[in-house]
This record gives sequence, C-alpha cells and structure tokens, in this order.
Amino acid sequence: MADPRDNHSQFDLLRQRRFLPYFSVQSINALNDNVFRQAIIGMLFWLQASDEQLALYATLAPAVFILPYFLFSGFAGQIAEKLEKQRLIRITTAMEIGIMGVAALGFALQNLPLLLLALFSTGVQSTLFGPVKYSILPSVLKPEELTGGNGLVEMGTSMSILLGMVVGGLLFKLAGDQGPWVAGGTVVALAVAGNLIARLVPRVEAGAPDLQINWNPVPESVRMLKLARKQLAVRNSVLGVSWFWFVGTVLTSQLPAYARVHLGGDETLYIFALALFSVGVGVGSLLCEKLSGRTVEIGLVPLGAIGMSAFILDLSFAHTGLQVGTGNGMMGFVRADGSARVIVDLLGIGLFAGFFVVPLFALIQERSPRHELSRVIAGLNIQNSGFIVLAAATMLVTQKALGWSIPQVFLALAIANLLVAIWIFTVVPEFFMRFVSWLMVRLLYRLELHGIEKHVPDEGAALVVCNHVSYMDALVLSATIPRPVRFVMYYRIFEIPLMRWIFRTAKAIPIASPKEDAALMQRAFDAIDAALADGQIVGIFPEGKLTSDGEIAAFKSGVETILERAAARGQVVPVVPMALRGLWSSMWSRRDSRLRRMRVPRRFRAHIVVMADAPIEDPTVTAAQLEAKVRALRGDVA
Repeated sequence: MADPRDNHSQFDLLRQRRFLPYFSVQSINALNDNVFRQAIIGMLFWLQASDEQLALYATLAPAVFILPYFLFSGFAGQIAEKLEKQRLIRITTAMEIGIMGVAALGFALQNLPLLLLALFSTGVQSTLFGPVKYSILPSVLKPEELTGGNGLVEMGTSMSILLGMVVGGLLFKLAGDQGPWVAGGTVVALAVAGNLIARLVPRVEAGAPDLQINWNPVPESVRMLKLARKQLAVRNSVLGVSWFWFVGTVLTSQLPAYARVHLGGDETLYIFALALFSVGVGVGSLLCEKLSGRTVEIGLVPLGAIGMSAFILDLSFAHTGLQVGTGNGMMGFVRADGSARVIVDLLGIGLFAGFFVVPLFALIQERSPRHELSRVIAGLNIQNSGFIVLAAATMLVTQKALGWSIPQVFLALAIANLLVAIWIFTVVPEFFMRFVSWLMVRLLYRLELHGIEKHVPDEGAALVVCNHVSYMDALVLSATIPRPVRFVMYYRIFEIPLMRWIFRTAKAIPIASPKEDAALMQRAFDAIDAALADGQIVGIFPEGKLTSDGEIAAFKSGVETILERAAARGQVVPVVPMALRGLWSSMWSRRDSRLRRMRVPRRFRAHIVVMADAPIEDPTVTAAQLEAKVRALRGDVA
C-alpha cells in the first residue's frame, strides 16, 4: 500500500493555513488590479469619451502601471528580504485600501488624472508585493510541493486576471448611472477583503533581517539583476520567465484586433478568446505537478516551449472564413466553420505556456539562496518589465513601420519562441537533458512511490543507497526524488552512448575500482566529499555493478569510506536506504541474452515501485547493515 504522503494532491494545500490565506490574498490582489483597470475603460465608454481620449488612456495606462517596477523594484526586493513576510503582506494590502480609496474618489468625480494617479500607486503596491509573492513559497512549502504550489498560484493569477477583466468591464454596463459608485465600492471592498485575509497568513521569518537598505534604487536594481544571473540555471530560468511575459504580452495585445478583424467578432469574442488562453494556462499550471511526479521537473520546460511554438504557428494559419465586422458574439463564433481550430490553438498555447513557466518559477525558488530570493524575484520583475516594454515596442515596429498583419506577427512569434528556447537549452543543457530523461521514464514506466517524501530530507546533505538493477536506475530515482541527486556510477555505464550526455549534464560522478583506475577513484571520492559538504544529495549503488541474476549482490565498502571521510571533517551524513522493484524485466537490465537484450518491456509502461526507508544517522553504519535494509525494502520482487 502506497504511503499516503506520496499520493498527495496539490489541492490539499488549499485546505491548509500555511497556503490558503496567502493564495487568496495574491488572487484577490490580481483580481482587484484588473477590475480597476477594466473599470476605467468601462467609465470612458460610459462617458462616451472621444477616440483621442481612449487612445490617450490606452497609451498612458500601461506605462503608468509598469513604471514603478523600474523605479522601485530595487527598494522592494530589499524590503521583502528584511521584513517578516506576513507583516509585509499586511502592509501592502493596507496600502491597497488607501490606493483604492483614491480610485473610488476618481470614479466618483469622473476624474481621469486622479484615476491615473491611483493606477500608478497600484503599480507601486504591486512592485512591493511582487518579491514576497514568490519568495514566500519555499518557506511554507516542502521541496516536493513547490511545483504544485506554483501551479496553483499561476492558475489563481490567470483566472483572477480573467475574472477581473470581465467584472470590471461589466460594472458600468450593469450599474448604469450608479456605475461610478459601484466601481469605487467594488475596488475598495476587494482591497479590504485582501487585508483581512492577509491577517490569517502565518508568520514567515525574514530572509535577511540584518540587511542594510540601500535607498538608491539604481545601483540596487543593477545588483539584483546580477543576483538573478549568478547561477547559470537560475539566470536562464529568469530569462525564460521574462520571455513568457514577452510572448504573453504580444498575444494578449493582439487578441482584441484579431477577434474583430480575423474572427469577425464583437467585444465579447475578445473576452472569450482571452478566456481560452487563460483557462489553458490554468490547466497547464495545474498539470505540472502530476506530470513532474512532484519534483521540480525542468524537463517540462522544453515540452512547453515546443508546444507553444506549434500552436502559435497553427494559429497564424488558422482561418475561419468569417467576414470583418459581422459582429459575431461568442456563440456565433463557436458555431462557425473553422472555429474549433482557433479554440484548440488558444487553449493549446495556454496549456503549454503553463508547462513552460511553472517549473521555471519552481527552479528559481529552489536554487536561489533563501537569504537572496526576494531580491532575485525583484530582479526578475525588473527584467519582466523590460520585456513587456520590448514587446510593445516590437508591435509598434512590426505593425506600424513594417505593416505586418496579425497572422504574420503570430508566425514570427512562433519562430522566435522556438529560437529563444533552443538558445536557452543550448546554454543550459540541463533543461533538455531533463526533458529527455523525463520523457524516457514517463513513457516506459508507471511509477509507484513509497516513503520518498517522508524519508528523503528536504534540505542538507544525504547519501542515498539503492540496489542496482538496470541502466535506467539513476534516471528513475532522479524522477522520484524531489531534489537534484549527484549519482556515483561505474565509469563504463557513465560512458554509454546517448546516456553519457545525460549523466554528464546531470553532474553524475564516474568511478572505477583501484585496479582499473586509481586516479579516477580518488577524483570520485573527492567529488563526493565536495558535494556532501555543499549540502547536496549523493546517490550510490553499493553493489558496484548491475545485477546479472536479479538478486542483490553484497554491498562494497565504498559507502563506509564515504561516511568515514565525512565524519573526519565533522559531518554526519544521513543515509537513506532505497530499493527498486520491477526493473529486472525491462529492456535495460541484464535479464536476457545479449541477442535479445534490447527489446521492449513485456508490458508497455511497466509498473515500477520505488521504496525509501528512514534515514540512518550513524557514521559507523556498515555496508552489510545497509545491504540488509535494502533487501528488506525490496522484498522478493526484483
């Protein structure tokens, strides 16, 4: 029977105080921002504003909202690092009440400059809230919950934005003459609700309470951008998130005109098209935990990039046969020929965008030092803002100067998205390596987990010992253990074609016997020492070779040497016994003769069981004792 901890659903987090109040606050914040912005547009139409006034607002509003991210992110990142996070959430939601009070006055007076002031202030509040929004997650979630938690946050944000646009757009239509008062009351009520719920967020300690605040935003912003680029994988994850914002900005900015010109729709069709994209993002974000096996699985990022490009490319060639200006609403469009293709494309773009962005956020949170994470997120926000501005400028150049049509813009975006993805995966091959290994494991096997979350430490050094059944063992274990694992493996396995690239990219440690290569063995032990001293997980197969008969061979003394060397430098390393069941019958084991070895498994997607037992924190534990533990875990099933 599987450990119930290993059957956890991300939705369980919505019943827990450590997550639900925070999730609700950030969703209400996104909802209120979009209710407010859409209500301003609704008021302008209600007032029958001139085309010049509408164009002025359309030009000013994005710049007014985005400017604070450039001006104040350096300050926001420091504040989020220095203050206890629940206190900061209360402060920012209290600010929102005051800001929305100004907005309510602007609606009551029908004063656009006052509303733009409130919009700028909303940008300031969002700038302060942004770093804590994502930096709080590693403090309240376990490593295996990061992907699911980020998926929920991304889903909540996406749905809140959509709901906010719908509600904000309807306020003046439904309220009539009372529209200004209803709009003002709505945004204030949402702000008050957010502040009340913020008081339920549990206390979360500051990442760097002793940090000295630098009040000059320019050098601090530069410093935060450098922090976000310090680690190669984090730097390119930050770039990937910013690129997601670029793609999203281009798509959503083109949807209104696309719905009217190419789909023959009215204004409700634009909302429907945006809803399809948003629902796709939400579903994709939620599926990440299931597809990743509750690890931070960056192998989903290439899948997301490829899927986004494919569906954007198809959208660029999709035609419905509708005429411009026919004024079709949602139902008229759905019944029209060719609409299914557009619907599937918009859902598909959103779905794969979720696969793309959620693992990137989770990786940034997992691999950034806890005392720097808020500032890394602030640096990310600065870069995101730059990419949003770049997207707007690109649209001006391509459409105004070059005269490109919207389908041509989509075609160029699909190609650019693929090229950027290839560049990122070339610079950091870990992304593509994880995609290949994830695809192999998920296609070949069905995994059943017992005790992984309970017994593998969430942080700090650990030594994983396991029986050695097949060439796929390291990939199977890396797909089930929430944290990255440095595997020690026999150098001949390390050098297998195709697998060699995967193992090298995963920073596996090749080892040989002293008779074969004493220098290589010494380098391996030195690398193991360094990894454990750095708080990483190291995985070893103490049998020293693949089983040739399905049985567990005697464990060699190398594991004892590792623990003795760690103890000599004052480090007690917990040893986690693990066992694999079901791999003996696979094409990757030595069960069959040489001529029949490379065959498909007897059952497609064979059932594999991965077992883990409680860590042993005894530096004098012997290889024989660990062997007995692994034998008991595996039982009689090879």
